[in-house]
Amino acid sequence: MPTCPVWRLYLAENNKRAIIVGIPGVGKTTVITRAAEMLNQKRKTTVVVFGTVMFEEAKKMGLKSRDEMRRMPVEDQRRLQEMAAQRIADMKDDIVLIDTHLFINTGEGYYPGLPMRLLNIMKPTNMVMVAADAQEIADRRKTDQTRQRDIASAENIQKELDISRVMVASCSILTGAPFAIIMNSDGKIDEAASNIAKMLLGDERQ
Repeated sequence: MPTCPVWRLYLAENNKRAIIVGIPGVGKTTVITRAAEMLNQKRKTTVVVFGTVMFEEAKKMGLKSRDEMRRMPVEDQRRLQEMAAQRIADMKDDIVLIDTHLFINTGEGYYPGLPMRLLNIMKPTNMVMVAADAQEIADRRKTDQTRQRDIASAENIQKELDISRVMVASCSILTGAPFAIIMNSDGKIDEAASNIAKMLLGDERQ
């Protein structure tokens, strides 16, 4: 890779901060991990899990567990979210992949995981939604022994996918960042990861 000052300036101006979302069972974290491996061959890439960064900030305040964090007053949780978002915004790596939830399904409805105040802090350059066929996701949730997944019908999962598409498009409108929907079909993790890498590298993959 060229190391001249002009090239370094080009890289600095073209750093990427990509928010990557996906509903449970879609394989988001696996795809992100593989995409980071591919991207690191060209650019210094870091993966951050928003919830993990938030908990790290909570530990600085003396909290010992995620349960304690969830029991905090809403305003304190909001402040923690903003602290985590600012920490991510301050990262100087060439490419930062932010693994987070687009929404949380609560008794009151769908709670946005990326409200505008957090988007304004992180200023993503790209929005990516990892998706898959609804029936494939339903089957993955049933067979995943490593996580406690909510079992849902393919019909309900399709509704979650439809809501996700609307929400990620809304985030794109609010931030001006382009969004892409990357399919992670069964047995095609490398293809999904490669599509993310190609999108973020652009002309650099030549």
